[in-house]
Amino acid sequence: MRHILPLTAVAFLLAGCAARTPEPAPVATPAPAKPQVVHSDLMGATAGQLIQLLGQPALQVREGPGLKLQFRGRTCVLDAYLYPQGNQGERVTHVDARLPSGADTNTQNCIATQLGR
Repeated sequence: MRHILPLTAVAFLLAGCAARTPEPAPVATPAPAKPQVVHSDLMGATAGQLIQLLGQPALQVREGPGLKLQFRGRTCVLDAYLYPQGNQGERVTHVDARLPSGADTNTQNCIATQLGR
C-alpha cells in the first residue's frame, strides 16, 4: 500500500503535464522599413514637412528673407535653408551637412543618420 500512493501521485503529475498543449511561440513581425529619403526629397519641402520628417530642429535662425533650420545628430549636423518661393511660402532651396567639428561630410549619410535618431 505504501508503494501505490507515490505511484498514483506520479501518475497524476504526468497526466497534468500531458493535458497541456504548448502555446505557439509568438511570431515577431518586422518593424516597417523607414522610407529612404534622399537629398533631392528635401528640396522644396516646407519647414513643417522637415519637422515632420526629421523632428524638432536644434536651432532656427532667421537670415534676411530666409530661414535656417539646423538638425543635430550624434555624428553630423544638417542645415536646411528655406527661402520664399513665390506664393508657395518658404521652401528648402539648399541643404548642407557637416561633422560637429565643422568639416564637410556626405549629405546623404547625414540625412540617414538624422532619420535614425
